[in-house]
Amino acid sequence: MYSENINPQIFIDNRKRFISQMEKNSIAIFNSNDEIPSNGDALYPFKQNTDLYWLTGIKQEDSMLVLFPNHPEKKLQEVLVLVRPNELKEKWDGKRHRASEATALSGIKNIVWLDSIDALLQTMIHLSDNIYLNTNENDRKANLLAVRDYRYAEDMKSRYPLHRYLRSAKIMRDLRAIKSPLEVAVLQQAIDITEKTFRRLLKFVKPGVWENEIEATIYHEFLMNRSAGPAYGSIIAGGDRARTLHYVANNQQCKNGELILMDFGAEYGSYCADLTRTIPVNGKFSKRQKEVYNACLHIHDYAKSLLKPGITVVKYTDIVGDEASKTFQKIGLLSKTDIKNESPENRAYRKYLYHGISHHLGIDVHDLGTKTEPIKQGMVFTVEPGIYIEEENMGVRIENNVWITKNGNIDLMKNIPRKAEEIESLMKK
Repeated sequence: MYSENINPQIFIDNRKRFISQMEKNSIAIFNSNDEIPSNGDALYPFKQNTDLYWLTGIKQEDSMLVLFPNHPEKKLQEVLVLVRPNELKEKWDGKRHRASEATALSGIKNIVWLDSIDALLQTMIHLSDNIYLNTNENDRKANLLAVRDYRYAEDMKSRYPLHRYLRSAKIMRDLRAIKSPLEVAVLQQAIDITEKTFRRLLKFVKPGVWENEIEATIYHEFLMNRSAGPAYGSIIAGGDRARTLHYVANNQQCKNGELILMDFGAEYGSYCADLTRTIPVNGKFSKRQKEVYNACLHIHDYAKSLLKPGITVVKYTDIVGDEASKTFQKIGLLSKTDIKNESPENRAYRKYLYHGISHHLGIDVHDLGTKTEPIKQGMVFTVEPGIYIEEENMGVRIENNVWITKNGNIDLMKNIPRKAEEIESLMKK
C-alpha cells in the first residue's frame, strides 16, 4: 500500500531458489488470490497470495506466474501474467501495472496479458512432463472454501489429465522458512516502525484511556511511517481481558492499577513484525505485577537462548515448559505436588501458559515451516511466552522476533524496551 523501495533482487533470488528444486521438464503455475465480495457491489480489501508475492513482488489482483526453466525459448522460462490496463476500470479503481513497472518490481522481463495467456500456456504445457500447482498447506488453515488455487487445479486436471501433477507447497514450505539477508532487511523496517509505535504508546497510555484509542494510535503511527497497516488484528487487552489470546474487541476502558497487554506489528513490504508488550496502565508495576512480569521475562530470555539450528520446535517447547514449571513454582502458581502429578499430555504449567512459545514469521504472521524438523539457519521465529492467572485477573506476554544464525540467533527487536524498570522510566517521562 505505502511501502516503497523493495529490492527486486529478493524476488529474483526467490525464483532461482524455487526453480532449483523443480524436477526436469516441469512447468509451475502460481495464481493470485480471489477478489472477495462482501455485500452489494463492495469487495473486501484485496490481499495477495503470499506465495505469488514471495516469487514476484506483485500485489495486484488477477496475476499469474509461469515458470518453465527447460523451455527452449528463453523468454518463456519466466512469464508474469497481468490484467490488461483498462481505461474505464482505472477511472474507478485506480492505475494497474504497465509492463515496465511490473518488470521493475519483479525482475521478470516477459509480461503477458491475462486475456491472451490461455493459448500460450497450452503450448507450454504440451512441452512439459510435470505441472506444479499451488495450494495453501499452512497447518493452521482449514481449507473450507474453494479458493482460486483449488479451482484452478481441478480445471487443469480436467484439461490435461495425463500430465503428472506436483505440489509447489511442499517446496515453498521449506524455501519460505529460510529468510535471506535481503528479506530480513525488509522485516527489520517493519520492526523499526513497530518500535517507534511502541515508544509512542509508552507516552500515551494512562488510566482512563480506551483500548480503541490505543489501537487508533497504533494505526496512525503505522501509516505515518509508510507501513501498509497492521500485519494482523491488533490485540489491546486491559486487565483480565489479557487472558483471551486473540482478544480483538478492543472496546474497554483501561483502569488504574491494571496491566495492559498489547500485541501488534506493522506490515512493510508485505513482511510482518509481531510484537507483544505488557505495561502498567498507570506507569508503575505493583510488587506482584513486577514479580509475574519478571518471571515471564526470564522464560522469554531462556527460550530465546535455546533457539538455534538443530533443535525442533516440539523439543524446544518441551524444554521451555520445564523451565516454566520451575518458574511458576517460584512465584507461587504451582506446587511440587502439581508437577509430580502431571501427565505428559496435560502438564501442570499449561494452566498458566496455554499456547505455543514460538512460530515462524515472515510474509505471513504465522509463516510457513514445520514444528517437527530441526530448526535451520535463516529461519525467523517469534519468542512469546506468557503467564495468565485467572485468580488474579492478570495476563502477561512478552514477544520478540529473532533470526536464526549458525550458532544462535539475532534478536531483531533488541532495541525495543522490555525490562520493567525501563518501561516505568519511559512512561514517567
